[in-house]
Amino acid sequence: MSMKAWLSPRFVPPLAVVLALSWFAHNSRPHAAAAPVTHTVEIDGARFVPDALIVNAGDSVVWVNRDPFPHTATSEAGRFDSQEIAPEQSWRYTAGARGEFSYTCTLHPTMTGSLRVK
Repeated sequence: MSMKAWLSPRFVPPLAVVLALSWFAHNSRPHAAAAPVTHTVEIDGARFVPDALIVNAGDSVVWVNRDPFPHTATSEAGRFDSQEIAPEQSWRYTAGARGEFSYTCTLHPTMTGSLRVK
C-alpha cells in the first residue's frame, strides 16, 4: 500500500486513534518506585562523614562508629535518636518523613550533621 493510501481520510482516523491509545497506555502506567537504598555515615575522628546527606523517603542510613569511644546520632527535632553507639558498632535509621533534620552527638556537641529526606 502506498503512502498516499495510508494518508487518505479512510486510514487517518484509525491511525490517530492507535497512536493516541499507544501514547496513553505508555504514559498511564504507574512508575515503579525506586528500590530503597542504604547509605553509610562513618563516625571517625569525632566527625560524621559525610556530615550532610540527602536520601529518599524509605532509604536507610547506617551510622558506623570507627572511634574508640561511644557516640550518638540524635536529631535536634526529636525525629531519631541512636542512643550510644559503641566503638565498632552501628545503628540504622529508615527515613520516613520528608524534610531536613539537623543532628548531633549528644556526648560531643561539636559533632553535627544534617539529613535531608526527599
